[in-house]
Amino acid sequence: MPRQLTRRQFSFASATAVGGAAVLGPGALPWIKRADSGRSRRNSLGIALVGLGSYSAGQLAPALEETEQCHLAGIVTGTPAKADSWLAQYPHLEGHVYDYGNFDSIADDDAIDVVYVVLPNSMHAEYTMRAAAAGKHVICEKPMAVTAAEAQTMIDACEAAGRSLHIGYRLHFEPHNVEAMRISRERDFGRITYAQTEFGFRLGGSADQWRLKKSLAGGGALMDVGIYAIQAARYVIGEEPVSVTAQEVKTDPVRFAEVDETITWQLRFPNNCIASSQTSYALRSERLFAAGNSGWLELRPAFVYGGIAGKTSRGPMDLPQVNQQAKHMDGVASAILAGKTLSIDGHEGLRDMRVIDAIYESIRTGQAATI
Repeated sequence: MPRQLTRRQFSFASATAVGGAAVLGPGALPWIKRADSGRSRRNSLGIALVGLGSYSAGQLAPALEETEQCHLAGIVTGTPAKADSWLAQYPHLEGHVYDYGNFDSIADDDAIDVVYVVLPNSMHAEYTMRAAAAGKHVICEKPMAVTAAEAQTMIDACEAAGRSLHIGYRLHFEPHNVEAMRISRERDFGRITYAQTEFGFRLGGSADQWRLKKSLAGGGALMDVGIYAIQAARYVIGEEPVSVTAQEVKTDPVRFAEVDETITWQLRFPNNCIASSQTSYALRSERLFAAGNSGWLELRPAFVYGGIAGKTSRGPMDLPQVNQQAKHMDGVASAILAGKTLSIDGHEGLRDMRVIDAIYESIRTGQAATI
């Protein structure tokens, strides 16, 4: 296993990444190869995690211990110490550890079917396209890119390679958010006429972290957690927005010199519905609210990994808590095994990127931007 890293690879060594559609039933394809994870499994796809930051270590790897349709089959890291630590915890990964220099040789690893890109945003496009060229299906964390144009190149690369591209939209498998989608789709409360979505938190940590560097993050709170507010507005209204007006505020312009801190925006939809949204690195806020002609729904908290709660004008949502990451990865694996593509594909990610591009344009011009 090569250990020699280039200077460029070392520059990314400390980077970490934070971050559904119904899950299909177990497949019936016993010929699918799998690594020995210490448990007896069948019909399971091998997933390689690219980037071993906190999301991979704290969420994805543990979730892969609960999945039925996929399993941890490889890792990619620029930090030898991390590789050693992961091998100690997951010894079955021996022989399936890669760095950013030899990443393309993953093409020869039959144990790996899917590459999950969990890197800083600016690296998503490169490793998605390299994974597709290596013949692997791809899951890419959100936001899928730093611009809509870049997202389109990722879609084109995966389509040219005949590989699927799905985005890390775990909430499409979370029962409360799925129920919000259903309420909108089936018009339980009539046509949705107003929505409010917001997600923000206080960003701590050092001043040199990747989230504060535009070259790695591409943007600030909007790309990190604001994308959840964009997604929620789109799926609870059930239409695509046509324009947006946005405003930016920085309470700490020194710390957030390169990226956005707090943004509010208003999305206008074809049916004249308005969604008012907010994201921030300076304050904690988390809510999904939607009102229709004959009722309303609210999720609070709405987007976190666990403990999501909801209610409607008819009463509380009595729904279970699930491992969102496990459901998400199982859903993607099941779709691949069945030869299907979920609604959380690259085109869904592209739609969010178009909104993000328009929000930044509105902030630059001070005018409404067409989406």
